[in-house]
Amino acid sequence: MSIMIENLNAQTITPANGRNPRQLYEHQVDAVKNLNAINRKESFRTLLVLPTGGGKTLTAAYWLLKNAVDKGKKILWLAHRHLLLEQAAEAFARNAYTNDMVNRTVFNYRIISGMHDKPIHIKEDDNIIIASKDSIVRSLNRLDEWISGEEIYLVIDEAHHAVAKSYKKIIQYVADHTKSMKLLGLTATPFRTSDDEQGALKQIFTDDIVYKTDLDTLIKKGILATPVFDEYKTDIKFTEHLGINALKNIENLDIIPEDIAEDIAGSKERNSIIVNKYFENYEKYGPTIVFALNINHAIALNALFNQKGKKYGIKSEFIISSVRDAITGITLSNKDNEEKIEKYRNGEIQVLINVNILTEGTDLPKTHTVFLTRPTVSTTLMTQMVGRALRGLKAGGTKEAYVVSFVDDWNDKIAWVNPETLTEAEYHEKETDNEKRNNNMRLVSIAKMEEFALMADASVDTSALDSIAPIERIPLGMYVFSTFECNYQILIYSSTQAAYRNLIKDLPNIMCNYAIEDETISEYKLESMKNYCISEYFDEHIIPSCNPKDIEHLLQFYAQKEVEPLFITFDEIDRKKLDVSDIAKKIYDEDMRRSEKNEYIQSIWNEEGSIIPIYYTNLYFFKKMIDLELDKLDGDIQVTSMEPQSEAELRNIEQFPLQKIIETYQKYGIELKESIFENSRNKYGDYVCAGCGEVFRTREFLQVDHIIPMAKGGLTVQENLQVLCRTCNMRKSDK
Repeated sequence: MSIMIENLNAQTITPANGRNPRQLYEHQVDAVKNLNAINRKESFRTLLVLPTGGGKTLTAAYWLLKNAVDKGKKILWLAHRHLLLEQAAEAFARNAYTNDMVNRTVFNYRIISGMHDKPIHIKEDDNIIIASKDSIVRSLNRLDEWISGEEIYLVIDEAHHAVAKSYKKIIQYVADHTKSMKLLGLTATPFRTSDDEQGALKQIFTDDIVYKTDLDTLIKKGILATPVFDEYKTDIKFTEHLGINALKNIENLDIIPEDIAEDIAGSKERNSIIVNKYFENYEKYGPTIVFALNINHAIALNALFNQKGKKYGIKSEFIISSVRDAITGITLSNKDNEEKIEKYRNGEIQVLINVNILTEGTDLPKTHTVFLTRPTVSTTLMTQMVGRALRGLKAGGTKEAYVVSFVDDWNDKIAWVNPETLTEAEYHEKETDNEKRNNNMRLVSIAKMEEFALMADASVDTSALDSIAPIERIPLGMYVFSTFECNYQILIYSSTQAAYRNLIKDLPNIMCNYAIEDETISEYKLESMKNYCISEYFDEHIIPSCNPKDIEHLLQFYAQKEVEPLFITFDEIDRKKLDVSDIAKKIYDEDMRRSEKNEYIQSIWNEEGSIIPIYYTNLYFFKKMIDLELDKLDGDIQVTSMEPQSEAELRNIEQFPLQKIIETYQKYGIELKESIFENSRNKYGDYVCAGCGEVFRTREFLQVDHIIPMAKGGLTVQENLQVLCRTCNMRKSDK
């Protein structure tokens, strides 16, 4: 008897009768019109640009159902995260109606990824393949029968990543194996990138942008709410158990280790802060969705919300997946969750706590606020969470939406996603020069926080950094780039500028030497490459020095994109304004009293339009830097002057002694040495001195020597090396 199991990752969809009740907004209708126009071409490569919350996935699925699926064309939809794949599948399933699909009674989709279906199961009659780019790029031949002779619509979600090697390989493969390919990229906006990366993107999407609107426009139209960001620092530390493996799990997989998760969930102090902040502002925050870390966290928060809510007549509930409730002992079903969601819609519940259930797909337009109590490194997850509150008035939502995040003390070890950065990138094209300068300075201040924090830690020796001139601690600029995992900035100082420039220039050769062909670099190779780059390009005595983490991110970026990162230069005037040495000198020369000094510093800090508060972030750190300079003027700290920079001559390896070659390139050097000894053996396997002809059973009294000495231009090559006994070698010297 055979047992059949449902494969939920491969579905057959039957369109519903009638018209789709989900009507498109004006900007989506305009986008569809433009897509219809470009679709008249035999092939195209174009971008659809809509901001976060603007409905990119819905617009594309709505249009493709009518113009591709209904006309018997196939769709290959690619993304780099599992959540995006499931979101796309749901968009196709929920928007199939007979009014738009007059030719097809059914269609099939299949989700392919490491946690969904496998490429080997692709069938010729699948209408839509929704796949992770990693799964497809490793199994391109599995597409052969499916795409052969077909007109394929290839969709790339988060299309600003399309310059990555994997995407380019897939695009080329599909183009080479199909009758025609129509390429549609979806993105909120291409991030700020280098000219090389922008050029590479334009080479892929040769028909440019088919339609574009921005966040500001949709907010003005009332389709999206204006996001208002509130941030509360808990000052609670969660780094006690944070080892290397835990860090890598968080950074690469967005998985918080169980022991740390339980520390967060079980923190009574943290949970009280969350609940108290809501009730301090309950009239402003209104209907609120709380994103909890795990089930225990949801249960704990729910108990606190209900306990305190009795006074205000506010009720809370929590929804989780179909698992056993740890308190009541009963199993919470999807039906239970749906009933609670409906009560929230009706206003019977004001606070709805959930664990990743409401990140997508659920329409809750009355939501006024989201509480982000679960930190994440995933921009996709953060976008989904923030998106729950962005429904504007025309979409049945609110004029303003509050995004409330709770920030713990992780000692700057993890680059958690800041919800505010999700919308900042979408405004950058409209930024004034002053706004752009201030936003760049905020990025710098985030990266500088670790350095400022070290200053406050008496147990950390920062004397070397303290001893240099303050202007040398202010960056010249920064490299800005994005990988599949995160957005990243590398601060560049006078001390590291030349080294980074040379390293980036040599990245193609480094990748070649380490045989990096894929987008991912193994941990072992990454460690080896990082160490090589640091030792080869950065002097160990430079101050400030390079951050090894920066080198890792740079290598990972280049492995994915193969382009130079964007470099943003800081205005020299701004750098001088941030130099506290002049401030300290004025205080010192005028011999200011303590009250005068504090008044003077406060006036500088509060000066209108000043970038000092943006850069130093905290008045305490600003004062600390001034006090440091005052100590130098008093002679309490010895000032280190910057040394002249020098660059050594490059020479061929054959011009170095054998021992130096072995120390620098061990494998090559040892192989060369072994071959010389092997060539010195007679037919009995004994070693023969090339000078006196004496035979030796072992190497103990033998040495490898140059035939033509290096002093006379001899090279360390096989034909110029010989084996001599110690006596002959001493006698020969440099002759």
